[in-house]
Amino acid sequence: MTSQKFNTEYLPLAPLLYRIAFHILEQQDEAEDAVQETFLKLWEMRDKLDGVESAKAYSIRILKNECLDRLRKAKKAVPAEQALAKESLLPADEQIDAKRRLEKVLGAIKSLPDSQKQVLLLRTVEGLSYEEISKKMGMSQLTLRVLLTRARGALRNLSGRKI
Repeated sequence: MTSQKFNTEYLPLAPLLYRIAFHILEQQDEAEDAVQETFLKLWEMRDKLDGVESAKAYSIRILKNECLDRLRKAKKAVPAEQALAKESLLPADEQIDAKRRLEKVLGAIKSLPDSQKQVLLLRTVEGLSYEEISKKMGMSQLTLRVLLTRARGALRNLSGRKI
C-alpha cells in the first residue's frame, strides 16, 4: 500500500477511532495514545493492507485490542494497597473527604439493581472484557453495554462525579 492510499483510507478514521478509544478507556491521554499506537501498527503492516476489505472495521479491531491491552496493564499497575498507602499520606481533612466520597460511591453501587452492579464490578474491578462477561452472565454484549451505561449514569447522578 502506498503512503498516499494509506493517507486517504486510514488517516480519515482518526476522529472515529479516538471516540471509540475514549469510550473504552475514559481518559483523553490514553485514548490519544491508543489511536497513535493503532496507526503505528497499521503503518508497519501497510504492505498487507491491500487485502483488507474494510479499512474501518480492521482499524477498529486493532484499536479495540490495543485498548483492552492498556486496560489490562493498568489494572495490574496499581494494586489496592498502593492506592491506600497514598491516601494515608493526605492531610486528615482530605482523608475524611476521601472516605466520605468512597462511602458515597459504595452506597451508590449497593443501590444499583443486581444485574447492573454485577456488570459494573466485572468490568471495572475484575477488568473482564465484554466477551468474557457475556459468557459468564449469559447475556449479549449489547445488553451488557446498556447495563454498564445505566450503572455508570446512576453513579454519576448519585455521586456528582465521573466514575
